[in-house]
Amino acid sequence: MIKYKSLHHVSLTVTNLERAKDFYGKVLCLNEIPRPDFDFSGAWYEIEGQQLHIIVDPFSQTIRQDKSLSSREGHFALRVENYYDTLTWLKQNNVELLEKPYGKSGFAQIFCADPDGNLVELNVNQKEL
Repeated sequence: MIKYKSLHHVSLTVTNLERAKDFYGKVLCLNEIPRPDFDFSGAWYEIEGQQLHIIVDPFSQTIRQDKSLSSREGHFALRVENYYDTLTWLKQNNVELLEKPYGKSGFAQIFCADPDGNLVELNVNQKEL
C-alpha cells in the first residue's frame, strides 16, 4: 500500500512563458519561487506548501480541443479565502469565467483557463458564501 503525505506539485505545459507568468503571477497572484537551471524554460510557484510547475513546450497543446470552459474537463483546484473577492478580481482582469456557486460538490467554484487553455478551478466551502 502507498501512504501519502501530500500533493507535492502539479505540472502544466505552456507555449509562451511570459504570457503564462503574467497569468499565474499577476492574475492568479501566485508566488514564484526559485527553479533549478533546467535546459528548458519554465517557472515554479508555491501555493501553501505545494507547487505548480510551468514547463515551456512550443508545441504543447492541452487535451482540451474546445477551449470553452467546462467544469468536467481536467483541471486543478485552488482553495481561496473569499469567493466574491476572487470573482471581482478576475472580472477586473478580464478573465473569462464559469461560475458555479451552488453546485452539488459542496463548494462554490469559479473556473477559468490560462492563455494555453489549461483549466483552473478556484473554490471555497459553500457555507462560507
